[in-house]
Amino acid sequence: MLNILRFDPFEIDLTSGVLHRGGSRVRLPEKPFQVLAALLEHPGEVVTREELRRRLWSDEVFVDFDNNLNTAIARLREALGDSADRPHFIETLPKRGYRFLASVFEPPSAPQGAPKARVRLLVLPFLNLSGDPAQEYFSDAVTDEIITALASLAQERLAVIARTTAMRYKGSRKDVARIGHELGVDCVVEGGVHRAEGRIGINVQLIQVADQSHIFARKYDADLRDLFSVERSTAEAIAAHLDARLPADSLRPEEAALPRERRKPTEDLAAYNSYIQGRYHLNKYTPEGLAKARQYLEEALRLDPEFALANDALGELYWYLGFFGLAPPREACSTGLFYALRAVEIDSNLAETHALIGMYRKELDYNWPEVEREMRRALELDPASPVVRMRRAQSGLMPLGRLEEAVAELERALERDPMSHPMRVWLAVLLWLGRDFDRSVVEARRALELDEANFMGHLVLGQALTMRRQFEEAIPALQRATELSGGAPAVLGWLGLALAQSGNNVETRNLLERLHAIATQAYVPPTSFAWIHLGLGEINEAFAWMDGAIEARDPMMVPIKSYCFLDPLRADPRFAALLRKMRLEPEPAFSPHTRAAA
Repeated sequence: MLNILRFDPFEIDLTSGVLHRGGSRVRLPEKPFQVLAALLEHPGEVVTREELRRRLWSDEVFVDFDNNLNTAIARLREALGDSADRPHFIETLPKRGYRFLASVFEPPSAPQGAPKARVRLLVLPFLNLSGDPAQEYFSDAVTDEIITALASLAQERLAVIARTTAMRYKGSRKDVARIGHELGVDCVVEGGVHRAEGRIGINVQLIQVADQSHIFARKYDADLRDLFSVERSTAEAIAAHLDARLPADSLRPEEAALPRERRKPTEDLAAYNSYIQGRYHLNKYTPEGLAKARQYLEEALRLDPEFALANDALGELYWYLGFFGLAPPREACSTGLFYALRAVEIDSNLAETHALIGMYRKELDYNWPEVEREMRRALELDPASPVVRMRRAQSGLMPLGRLEEAVAELERALERDPMSHPMRVWLAVLLWLGRDFDRSVVEARRALELDEANFMGHLVLGQALTMRRQFEEAIPALQRATELSGGAPAVLGWLGLALAQSGNNVETRNLLERLHAIATQAYVPPTSFAWIHLGLGEINEAFAWMDGAIEARDPMMVPIKSYCFLDPLRADPRFAALLRKMRLEPEPAFSPHTRAAA
């Protein structure tokens, strides 16, 4: 029996007892793991309950076998995102046993003379050695810059874990061996940063996970004005010690990025200091964080109007303002697009900014060819970027109903960023749009494990449970999302849909009145009204609000081709009119006006 097996998108190491999905380890208790191992030994064949009993419990052990095995199977299905009713992996044969349905194969071994597999590398958050907690943003920025430099330096040899996942280990007491085991990385970089009196000190060490040996260590001390050179030198030294420079033709064509020179972000250190504080707050993805980020980023541009990354960050910030309904989307997106276009005018090699422009072309113009052009350019510049992959999934593929491709892009992005909360949330969204509600619930709960205080995980969990009509669980999840979001009207619309579909008309009507009251003072997404009227069966009102949502560029209309709760409306001519308005369906070849003119 082979030690390592794959069944897409999972890989299992039978010796170490570890299951991975992409680059992320899947938690699986011992008994469910043993059940999975037994099924994988005989794919496509029936493994009887009696065979599983003998394997899991010896004759001398007395347990409630039926209940324990049923529990193990349920835990296994939950981990795989599988469903007993519509199984992808484990089929139940009543009173007999179970059968593994998916194809099982051995990972291909590299042929003789082929390039070695990429080294998976994690850069742990650099310690703040200044003694001043207010300097945390600076050590985070050094970490971020070294990750970015390594990813651009050595794509041929290194698979660098993204910053979102790296930052999950900030303040962690886990040792290198455990971290390496969790993420499946080969090497770990750790270090510290000290900034004082115009000077910068960085110490760094590269550790091999397998035996925790130190490959190299170095200390840097330089004038603060040389910060970018020091960061670049650090990345080059790490890459060199990993023998990271291989010919570009060792890559698969789709992984080969266009050659590009990373430019110095800015000559103005005060502008850079404001920028990294702005990014620090932006990465919190909260209304308070966005407000603080905007102040710092605008200050960075005041100091250096040619600062491309500050323009990019403001472009991203305004996208979140529009998406969360914190500002009217048409207004927010117009402002954000200005900053994104300014960023690529200054530096045309910003892959993630090109993908951001594609997102804006979706929101503002429903210009799908232009969306595809920007996404293609972004992938040419940086095919390894998890952010580019995520943005293509949510803006280039999902709106067109290409959900399987979108899910594949997210899964690929998660290989580099397995602990990214936004990516887990978006994967859960794409899964419930694709009617895979069981797996969507699993991914939503994984997102909550990463960040229980972020409302998005609760929101998508509530959405998926609503689609499963499990209102007793869906409504509390959506109420929690409402609480954590500060009563965001966009969230209230989804809560209203669940309440209406559950038959609770009194609370639904109260919520509708509440939204109308809010709308007298602030922006409320039109879809929030549309979803509630739809849940109440008020179809004419729902159509009127959806039409207004398209005019307002409400982003919640973008998945119109996939929402299952819109299925009863698809035969209505008004629905086809909405699709045409969003350029998701061509205009009729002949209209009454055309025939009259003829």
